Amino acid sequence: MSSDDVILSVNGVSKCFEMYDKPIHRLYQTLCAGHKKFYKEYWALNNINFCVRRGECVGIVGRNGAGKSTLLQIITGTLQPTLGSVTVHGRVAALLELGSGFNMEFTGRENVYINASIFGLSKAETDARFQSILDFAEIGEFIDQPLKTYSSGMTLRLAFAVVAHVDADILIIDEALAVGDVFFQQKCMRFIRKFKEEHTILFVSHDTGSVVNLCDRAVLLDHGIVLNQGESSAVTDHYLSLLYSSQQNITGSEAPPSEVPAAEEVKEEEFFRDSRQDFINASNLRNDIEIMKFDPNAEHFGDGGAEIVSVTLQNEKGEPLAWCVGGEIVRLEIKCRANRDIFCPIVGYYVRDHLGQELFGENTCISTLQTSPISVDAGEYYSAVFEFRMPIMRNGDYSILVSAASGTQMRHVQHQWIYEAVVFKSQSDSCCCGLVGVPHKSITLKKLQA
Repeated sequence: MSSDDVILSVNGVSKCFEMYDKPIHRLYQTLCAGHKKFYKEYWALNNINFCVRRGECVGIVGRNGAGKSTLLQIITGTLQPTLGSVTVHGRVAALLELGSGFNMEFTGRENVYINASIFGLSKAETDARFQSILDFAEIGEFIDQPLKTYSSGMTLRLAFAVVAHVDADILIIDEALAVGDVFFQQKCMRFIRKFKEEHTILFVSHDTGSVVNLCDRAVLLDHGIVLNQGESSAVTDHYLSLLYSSQQNITGSEAPPSEVPAAEEVKEEEFFRDSRQDFINASNLRNDIEIMKFDPNAEHFGDGGAEIVSVTLQNEKGEPLAWCVGGEIVRLEIKCRANRDIFCPIVGYYVRDHLGQELFGENTCISTLQTSPISVDAGEYYSAVFEFRMPIMRNGDYSILVSAASGTQMRHVQHQWIYEAVVFKSQSDSCCCGLVGVPHKSITLKKLQA
């Protein structure tokens, strides 16, 4: 990495907070002039090191309390590190907290000018960009109303609109997109994608799909240290394993029978065949998909209460497939073995693309509740079969993530989660847009009478 390319450098950053049991101890600490400690040390960050190049989008992930917010405050200069240093080349714009830097008593217009000045814009520069900021925020006549009358979504719109117009070299976003309607979220995403073409982004989110989709690299923080950094999909997989492990430690058990919700009637819909399938399959657009064998040694995690012993894609007769064709009906069979007595087992899967984006998936939880939950004794085998029409997969590599759990949809224990249990490759496709193609029952075009 050339030193000329580095726009942000975090070197050995550590941050210690003084934790006092009683407010009076702060006074004692001041009076004793450091000869005695009346506080406990809490190291929120410990020897953090990473660099960000110009034009990169780097994700920062970690559980609550991992030190993400503290790190971002140090990068933006609102906190000083106890040890280490941060070097920034250029202007930093940060959206760390909803409406941070805003005064609730001032109008939206007044807050725009105040916030823009904090980012280094002069009044003349803000004047020139004000209408564009207003258009982006889409809050209309509310711009001249006090901020205390705004909804949280309106405050976010205005805060993001200002940040989007300050000509920053580095944009820091901390979970800001979790608020607001889907249209505004998509608008922000379009801005972020355009911004990252020439500038640098630090993106903090618990949405691993967004991190994988947006970020070139990711950094995983845990208890104030860098636990992992590298390719986004690998780092977010590591983060998910930590997250599930912590959740299992908290819940500690499967849901008892009394917590299993009542089943609702689910109507079965008849499968249809894509009206274009015969034509497509006779052309070079046929979606041939090569399927690799199940890899039991692929990266995985879980508490070991059950293990997945085989995963196969099959035809409608239950015969294993080495190849299949997009648009045709397939069966995904996942066989498991219980290593201890399990009540209400759950088996599920996700299909991911090469970026780690989850394209589709399903689990047995709702289907099991249609009849009644089952129990499996230690040493017994059980299997789940998912029958569906394979979407049209765009050219590229894909993987199937599988899991064996137990409990309910909301409260469960992960016994085994295998990231890349089965890998497959799509050789050609007829997709005209989107991540996958959906078989259509019919497509018609006709001339209407005047």
